[in-house]
Amino acid sequence: MGAALSLTDAVLDGEIVCLGADGTPQFYDLMRHRTPQYYYAFDLLWLNGRDLRAVPLVQRKRRLRALISRSTSPSPIRYVDHFRGCGVDLFPSVCERDLEGIVAKYAEGLYTPKATTWVKIKNTDYSQAEGRDDFFDARARAATATRNSAPA
Repeated sequence: MGAALSLTDAVLDGEIVCLGADGTPQFYDLMRHRTPQYYYAFDLLWLNGRDLRAVPLVQRKRRLRALISRSTSPSPIRYVDHFRGCGVDLFPSVCERDLEGIVAKYAEGLYTPKATTWVKIKNTDYSQAEGRDDFFDARARAATATRNSAPA
């Protein structure tokens, strides 16, 4: 029997997502807390007091998969697998499924603030992109107004 999943000693990189009936991410459901939320983990940066950022991505992902797979009960944490090979071949499928895009990373890449080892390739026809900038701009303006009106 596997050990219970404990992430108290781990730092994950991922994204919170709400899923539609078809299993695709629903941005506005997330913003409005309409459906259950899941944390899609795609990287493991720290585990049991050890900084893993200088470990190659494929090794960090192997440890992340093992960590998440030890869960013995339903968990809102999901592992994001990777596709080896050419992202150019994957991208048309992403667009056909109306997904936001893909993130391309070097398999041996380190997690470092000094140099970007990844690139996000966006689907320019993504249906949920419309209005996002306005949504975030409005939230940023509201947050700035709140900070500026707070007593010193």
